Amino acid sequence: MRGFLLFLLLVVCVNAGLFDNFGEKIKTALSKIKTTLNKSNLIKIREKIHALKNKIVAKLTLTPEQKAALAERLKKLVNIKKDHVNPKGDSIEEINDKTHIGDLLYQGDMVLTPQQADELVAEEEGRPKRQAFRDRRYPQTLWSSGVAYFFHPNATPEVKSVFKKGAAWWMKDTCIDFFESAQAKDRIRVFKEDGCWSYVGRLGNEQDLSLGSGCESIGTAAHEIGHALGMFHTHSRHDRDSFITLNSQNIKPDWLDQFKKETTATNENYGITYDYGSIMHYGAQSATMNKKPTMVPHDTNYIETLGSPFISFYELLMMNKHYGCLDKCKSTPNKCKMGGFPHPRDCSKCICPRGYGGQFCDQKPDTCGSILQASATYKTLEDLVGDRNAGGQPREDYHTCTYWIVAPEGKKVEVKFVNFSKGIAVDGCVYGGVEIKTHPDPRMTGYRFCAPEDAGKTLVSSSNLVPIITYNRIYATQTVLQYRFV
Repeated sequence: MRGFLLFLLLVVCVNAGLFDNFGEKIKTALSKIKTTLNKSNLIKIREKIHALKNKIVAKLTLTPEQKAALAERLKKLVNIKKDHVNPKGDSIEEINDKTHIGDLLYQGDMVLTPQQADELVAEEEGRPKRQAFRDRRYPQTLWSSGVAYFFHPNATPEVKSVFKKGAAWWMKDTCIDFFESAQAKDRIRVFKEDGCWSYVGRLGNEQDLSLGSGCESIGTAAHEIGHALGMFHTHSRHDRDSFITLNSQNIKPDWLDQFKKETTATNENYGITYDYGSIMHYGAQSATMNKKPTMVPHDTNYIETLGSPFISFYELLMMNKHYGCLDKCKSTPNKCKMGGFPHPRDCSKCICPRGYGGQFCDQKPDTCGSILQASATYKTLEDLVGDRNAGGQPREDYHTCTYWIVAPEGKKVEVKFVNFSKGIAVDGCVYGGVEIKTHPDPRMTGYRFCAPEDAGKTLVSSSNLVPIITYNRIYATQTVLQYRFV
């Protein structure tokens, strides 16, 4: 039966004219699909999006002014030798590209329903039907009674563990509950199919989420759960061109239509700004055909931050707004500092931006690290985080340390990057790195670095406090910084 259905889908491919080079990739991907074949309309949906390629590509064309600005930003980028840690791929896009499953999915890891695909086509043709990461069925697409999930028999212990931890990341700082149940009416079936992918939002009844080989990390699980909760990709926001530039000459031709951008009519972000450290953002070299950046941040110091393995503060705020969690603390005065907000599970406490902690976000988080006083001359911060006795395989959990560098009132902090361990320079610094929070907005993800080639880079804060966060989940990494007040 599966072979017959595969044959029918291949006939659709031929009739749709898909068997150019792109079609051959589709054929390869189809041959790998097992448990989802009877449930998906992947070929028809992918063909609909692919048919829009010329329109989408036309919108990616840069003006002369944009080309000039991009050229100037590219000059600022440090030439970093990228490492490869996981042979299956170091990002969702890489993993799904190697299995070819990404060629069937929307933007590489999303399975759309026929209705969602029709809405995307309508958007591109100027007939918007969708708003925010909502659709016409909102709020029915919310998991208003909590998120039920269960594990398929092929889910390995690693898949089960990272999914539960990824769900815990979302549950900890929102009002969204997750619980294991194979009997709940609406539920997610978690399994180990080829690749990392999910449906978007609650569909009703049973829906799938795959954490295939190479996808067994908490960050990857949290990303796919983000889709299941209703989020699309950050780099498809309607305002992305104000924050990143797509360098289309570096994008694989078959992937150009995957960089479709939302419109103001279909993408309401609750007034929340673009965050380069979003877990829903792909890395700078996603879909590259020449190992050069496909997405260049306008603030080039963020180039290594794209593709983050952590849920950003602004994403938590957006998810809390989307699910109405903030209403739980409407009558509670907001005493939170640094842009934090009352916790919907305990309004007397705050959800704090990364690098800040305590009940009201006015203390250093309770991790390793210390408070350092800056002087007029350079001091050195040397940090070793991780486990030197561990093997070369990545751990599930991160070892994290937080430092506060404090200057006298009225002064700023200057931080100079001196050195970082070799071997884990990948998009998003997903295995380890250092985050330096000199941005004027304390809620914004800091600049992350994970390559020794960054030596000499200097950042200056806008206040007298700079949180420094070091993190690692493979072996151990050393960070060396110098700092002073200016």
